[in-house]
Amino acid sequence: MAWDFETEPEFQEKLDWMEEFVRDEVEPLIYAGVHPSDVTNPKYEKLVRPLQQRVKEKGLWACHLGPELGGQGYGQLKLGLMNEIIGGYPFAPSVFGCQAPDTGNAEIIAHFGTEEQKKRYLEPLLENRIVSSFSMTEPQGGSDPTNFVTRAELDGGDWVINGEKWFSTNAKWAEFLVVMAVTDPDAERRHHRTSMFLVPADTPGVEVVRSLGVGAGNDDGSEGYIRYTDVRIPEDHLLGERGKAFMISQVRLGGGRIHHAMRTVGQCKKALDQMCQRAVSRQTRDGTLADKQLVQADIADSYVQLQQFRLQVLYTAWLIDKHKDYRKVRKDIAAVKVAMPKVYHDIVSRAMHLHGSLGVSNEMGFTRQLIGAYDMGIADGPTEVHKVTIAKQLLRDYDAGNELFPDYTIPNKRAAALARLGDPTEFAQDADAGELARSGKLAQA
Repeated sequence: MAWDFETEPEFQEKLDWMEEFVRDEVEPLIYAGVHPSDVTNPKYEKLVRPLQQRVKEKGLWACHLGPELGGQGYGQLKLGLMNEIIGGYPFAPSVFGCQAPDTGNAEIIAHFGTEEQKKRYLEPLLENRIVSSFSMTEPQGGSDPTNFVTRAELDGGDWVINGEKWFSTNAKWAEFLVVMAVTDPDAERRHHRTSMFLVPADTPGVEVVRSLGVGAGNDDGSEGYIRYTDVRIPEDHLLGERGKAFMISQVRLGGGRIHHAMRTVGQCKKALDQMCQRAVSRQTRDGTLADKQLVQADIADSYVQLQQFRLQVLYTAWLIDKHKDYRKVRKDIAAVKVAMPKVYHDIVSRAMHLHGSLGVSNEMGFTRQLIGAYDMGIADGPTEVHKVTIAKQLLRDYDAGNELFPDYTIPNKRAAALARLGDPTEFAQDADAGELARSGKLAQA
């Protein structure tokens, strides 16, 4: 037996340091007028680089990576505990070297890239000297990559890419884009028709049509709508094998989904803390909000949801560490992804409501969090798709029965039990009497 809900003292010290560090040093960065992905901005160099250095000195830089790539090799469970802290502060991922979408892009380049690709793209990405964009989703493609139409065709020694991509995060700051495009439209298996490419952002024909924001009032966001027009890149800019983009993207998205969930735990904790602080502080005519039973019920429901979700996330992280293969934990990652938007939505909604007019104003962050909850139900695959994945994975463990009545009906289970006990006639009368007693019919007789 190895069940344990404690963190070893040495790592707990690191977590305690992180709590204080992000609260006192990292949170103020959001008000400094610089975006976490604008890494060449002079303000970024002045304010963020010194904090990153302190993180590196503590041995907490890029902890999602193994030691061979400059990380600590902590594994997903410890990363989950760290991300609970990091997730509550928008700038924290960049300060700790684990910001999306760079983490996922770094992972697939590390797994599938050539040595030249790693030198050109991976090394500066890991040092946060550049940022990247994952250019997969298409306006008409939705959640099904087999419906993508962006094409990449070989012309001499070059690939030529044409098409449009939607919601390519950080496109306007990206040094390069990881692009998924159809290369083999006639392949027998639909999931073998696309390939992955590394495209420098300054390549002629790459056009960021506009940058979208998430939610109203965000007119200049970070989600790029990109048009690729006769974009020509060398043949060696193919990432991984031809026709294997779907497999590569699943490797990337598996980690991304669980990391989203880890950071969502941090957001939910933050909302619950604010809810509790408001409850004990806000006076009414006959006490505080905390004295109201309906408020107490909201706080209790939020705590229960948070604890259940947190344990589900940490358990899934533990499974990933155990199996070292996202595919073997696919069902559990999908389950976390399904639970995440509802838990996030419910806790934030209660916190926003408890703050009244202040809660819905732009002087609190609840409206952004609420939109974020809906975003989590769409990003990296919609909730409905993940529910289907869970069901299919579960149903694989069951065989169809051919009998008229299922073998788990009471008459069939009684017959099987009596047969196992020995001579059925020896126990049948007592069994019938016991069944009558349980049903209440013997007493009536």
